[in-house]
Amino acid sequence: MRLAESCDLHGIVREKVHVPGDKGSNAAGKVATIVAGMVAGADSIDDLDVARHGGMPALFGTVYAPSTLGSFLRKFTHGHVLQLQSASREFLVQLAQRTPLLSGAAGLMFVDVDSMLRRVYGKKKSGAAFGHTKIGGYDVSLRGYNPLIAVLSTADSAPVVAATRLRAGNAGSARGAASLVAEAIGTAKACGGTGEIIVRMDSAFYSKKVIWAARRNKVRFSVTARMDGKTKQAAQSIPDDQWVDIKYPQAIWDVQEARWISDAQIAEVTFTAFEGTRYAITARLIVRRIKKISPNATKGQDELFATYRYHAVLTDSPFVLVQAEAQHRGHAIIEQVNADLINGPLAHLPSGDFHANSAWLACAAIAHNLTRAAGRLASPRYGKARAATIRTQIINVPARLAHRARTIHLHLPEHWPWQHAWETLFAAVRASPA
Repeated sequence: MRLAESCDLHGIVREKVHVPGDKGSNAAGKVATIVAGMVAGADSIDDLDVARHGGMPALFGTVYAPSTLGSFLRKFTHGHVLQLQSASREFLVQLAQRTPLLSGAAGLMFVDVDSMLRRVYGKKKSGAAFGHTKIGGYDVSLRGYNPLIAVLSTADSAPVVAATRLRAGNAGSARGAASLVAEAIGTAKACGGTGEIIVRMDSAFYSKKVIWAARRNKVRFSVTARMDGKTKQAAQSIPDDQWVDIKYPQAIWDVQEARWISDAQIAEVTFTAFEGTRYAITARLIVRRIKKISPNATKGQDELFATYRYHAVLTDSPFVLVQAEAQHRGHAIIEQVNADLINGPLAHLPSGDFHANSAWLACAAIAHNLTRAAGRLASPRYGKARAATIRTQIINVPARLAHRARTIHLHLPEHWPWQHAWETLFAAVRASPA
């Protein structure tokens, strides 16, 4: 929280967030309390009481009760949520300037966009609706919310949350994605992204408005293309002598054929998407093909005609074929952020009010970025560690407080394996007292 203060979290929220009434007063202190609780592992409004148990009131001032914070969140409207999202983006910019959170941003930065369905059980939760998701390879329909998240990452840094949007559970993946992409690109540039910026998305975001949002903001895009008739025809028209063999660093489990795959072939062809509309885009279509194996084939018996499954990516990446294809597969890095959020603040969307849950999602983004910055300062080991690891080893510390001569002494554990990392973080945020 001292790191948050040094990046002016309170000042940013005080300037941008204006919730009316007595329940909305001192928004800065209340948002800070919510973030502090989330950093310590709170995943519901009642769990925010973790910020004021034991000796915590001696270390932290202006900590609010969970009931007060719940009333505060329920006062949010759509406009107030936009204010908090703006504060979250500005806070990320300050973190990037204060810490090596996005090292290498001046060279190459990736913006990844994805959505996920978070299941809820209360039938009276506003905005909760049935949506489709995959569990264990099966399509299932669940009641819940559909958060949309954009993250920033570089080759040397773990992903951080640049923009968030909460939608109803039955919302399409691409709904609101164009404006979210524009916000994330603006944040990426403000965080030092002066070089190449590539927006990566899966086929759910293969939409003319979403792709044009990247082009309009003068950055590159890499989007998984839908395998419709036109795309398949373009893929099958590539001559055999243009295919390049590649090998995956780690074998991939193929659900359709129930086997491990480690080899494939890639090629590219010029392709025009959304032809006949004012959003027509001509770019590279990078195609990956995997040979189908007939279940009836016997060992030593060749097939008369080889058949393939195709996967295509539409991109205007300036990199060579093999590099551009590998970079697009790196889009899976956003799943790490989804897992961290689900294992933390987004284990629940705790309120029955839709806008309160939207504000909760924005606070979860602030807490995730703050945790990631703290880990980056503590040790290179925590630079890409899971948020739960950082929380367990250097945040939730079993310390004992003692008051002596108007000072507070922290008695930390003996024989503590993560002592050096904690002291490094402490010194980086505030120089040790004499």
